[in-house]
Amino acid sequence: MDAKEFREFGKAAIDFVADYLENIRDNEVLPSVEPGYLLDLLPNQMPEQGESWKTVLSDIDRVIKPGITHWQSPQMHAYYPTSTSYPSIVGEMLASGFGIIGFSWICSPACTELEVVVMDWLAKFLKLPEHFLHASEGPGGGVIQGSASEAVLVAVLAAREQAVVSYRESHPELSESEVRGRLVAYSSDQSNSCIEKAGVLAAMPIRLLPAGEDLVLRGETLKKAIEEDVASGRIPVICIATLGTTGTCAYDDIETLSTVCEEFKVWLHVDAAYAGGAFALEECSDLRKGLDRVDSLNFNLHKFMLVNFDCSAMWLRDANKVVDSFNVDRIYLKHKHEGQSQIPDFRHWQIPLGRRFRALKVWITFRTLGAEGLRNHVRKHIELAKQFEELVTKDSRFELVAPRALGLVCFRPKGDNEITAQLLHRLMERKKIYMVKAEHAGRQFLRFVVCGMDSKPSDIEFAWTEIESQLTALLTEQSLAARKTGNVADLTQHFKIHLNDHEKSQ
Repeated sequence: MDAKEFREFGKAAIDFVADYLENIRDNEVLPSVEPGYLLDLLPNQMPEQGESWKTVLSDIDRVIKPGITHWQSPQMHAYYPTSTSYPSIVGEMLASGFGIIGFSWICSPACTELEVVVMDWLAKFLKLPEHFLHASEGPGGGVIQGSASEAVLVAVLAAREQAVVSYRESHPELSESEVRGRLVAYSSDQSNSCIEKAGVLAAMPIRLLPAGEDLVLRGETLKKAIEEDVASGRIPVICIATLGTTGTCAYDDIETLSTVCEEFKVWLHVDAAYAGGAFALEECSDLRKGLDRVDSLNFNLHKFMLVNFDCSAMWLRDANKVVDSFNVDRIYLKHKHEGQSQIPDFRHWQIPLGRRFRALKVWITFRTLGAEGLRNHVRKHIELAKQFEELVTKDSRFELVAPRALGLVCFRPKGDNEITAQLLHRLMERKKIYMVKAEHAGRQFLRFVVCGMDSKPSDIEFAWTEIESQLTALLTEQSLAARKTGNVADLTQHFKIHLNDHEKSQ
């Protein structure tokens, strides 16, 4: 492919993406394919001769698009948002065009220095403590990781290595293997699965401590666990707190956890993958309490900042602790400007050696949308979630499971778990909207998250109509089936209440 063909293919691809996103509401959010569908549509080996890009683009529409779950659809309400925007897409394209691998400053000075700039921009935008800025006098700073999973793993590994060195200095009678065998970490039983996985990869058990009835982990619970472990000869290393848990977007008590971690010299990391975007809003300033005392934190730009995946921001109070833990120098990595300025070599701040030019899409997005545009985007998600919450509370057949948190509403139809499971099954079969369920204290519930590239109030109304109409149909079918079989006893009191409530609301 020469430059002429590239221009034609590129312009056609841009048109394809723009048409797709502009008309995304025309697609059912979930695909209607079965496992293995693509294996039957494509040959089992690559073509011997190259094909026309027009044929390739046609096949993207013919065989790839039907198997896509439409994450940018405003009918996507599962998990948490993975955002994108036209500026970010352009930034991704330009970074791919440059094709650099920025593991050191000399490999592309703009790659490293632009990351320093945008991470300080973002820290100021989110009103983070000054010691997280590269521009501060301290050893802190920010780096772009691929995902929250990577950021958590970096924190866990760095904390582990720091703990091993520190404990061996104070207990020289113990071998390194003996020390490593006693290490232990902590998090909440509401935390993301990536935290438990980090413990597996770091060969260090992570105790998932029980959150309170409000799903919040507090210092009292952590302190009790640490005291138990210390008494048993174990060595506490790190606590991973969460601001915005996966299930209900609950916020761990950072201040009380900080007090305990400071007392026992335990690293405190905060996973704010979703809720971190709300740091920028003054009305959500309570979320920032205690952040001046944590050792590290992460926030996914690909959730609230309209930057496409993958792009996770991580800040360190003392970056030297990570560099000291990860630094492996080879002669081919050295350059004459190394160590001559405050500009970091970010390869020491991460797991892989190679680095993508992610800062470019961040910079373009921030400049194009501005701080005001980003804040408005977060506020829009919150307002749309409030709209959905009001619809739930007005229908007495449903109940809220937890307080609304940012763009997430957790709710369920009243009754046993079977009603919730059957309702979700019906919704997934129809493929008009996409939600997932969660469970706490034996109760299953549905998570409704505001997602999509450009959700509107009408999209919330569409989703609610789909949900409440399917509950009505489900309960009606249950009632008719019970009457038909004569098993009136099978028509539970819950169904009677649901149907009566719906009739009254009409």
